[in-house]
Amino acid sequence: MKFLRSGKVKDIYEVDDHSILFHFTDRVSAFDVRFPTPIPRKGEILCRFAEFWFNKLPVKNHYLRTEAKDKIIVKKMQMIPIECVVRGYFYGSLVQRWKDGQVTIPDGTDTRIAAKLLKPIFDPTTKSETHDISITKEDVLRMNLASADEYAWLEKTSLEIYQQMSKTANDAGFILADVKLEFGRLGSEIVLGDSIGPDEYRMWPKESYAIGKIQESYDKQLLRDWLAARGLQQKFEDERNQGKEPIAPQLPQDLCNEMSSRYLASYARITGTRL
Repeated sequence: MKFLRSGKVKDIYEVDDHSILFHFTDRVSAFDVRFPTPIPRKGEILCRFAEFWFNKLPVKNHYLRTEAKDKIIVKKMQMIPIECVVRGYFYGSLVQRWKDGQVTIPDGTDTRIAAKLLKPIFDPTTKSETHDISITKEDVLRMNLASADEYAWLEKTSLEIYQQMSKTANDAGFILADVKLEFGRLGSEIVLGDSIGPDEYRMWPKESYAIGKIQESYDKQLLRDWLAARGLQQKFEDERNQGKEPIAPQLPQDLCNEMSSRYLASYARITGTRL
């Protein structure tokens, strides 16, 4: 088996000419910074979530089989260099980008933090191992990342997947605030790829949801909030603006354990199966 590359979370190997292996590690990243402290059982949980969502969603995807508790085999394909983000709530980077005039939202939208949008919006970004940047349809076409027809398909399909995932989350007592999806070309088709799990979406328990506050999160947002509260998000941005690579600190073990516990709890509630 040939090692191909190490991403923020996954290590990727070539199995043969038609398939690759994803090894989900216990690594964690936030604000495009990879941290040295592992999250207990994170790789196993992400692997099982990927398996669950690929089997659950009625969309063609590249999943072939689960190889081990933290490894899956998927079809090799040409990934489209766009992260297809769907947002259903006024939260995260959308808030600051709206304040800065970088994105428009429909008139009548409730702009209190964590308010539900009038309807979900497609809000894609570039795909990068360093720093993702929000892009428009015009950017996608100008940069030749996808054709107009492909962009329309990606938008429509991403919105449909968000609605399908939202129903599953709602039935389990969660709100799916947003999700990041990736797709690739397999022959003449575009299919769902990469992985889907708590690193790719924000998931809030319905029982504690309230507009106007930071939400209790069962996803990677717990780490983002911890970093932001300590000024580290701004520090990372300042270092990038100075042309420096941000230095990631060690994370406290209680934070890592809490993230692991929430990932496990959300898996049990979403899938009905305990790990």
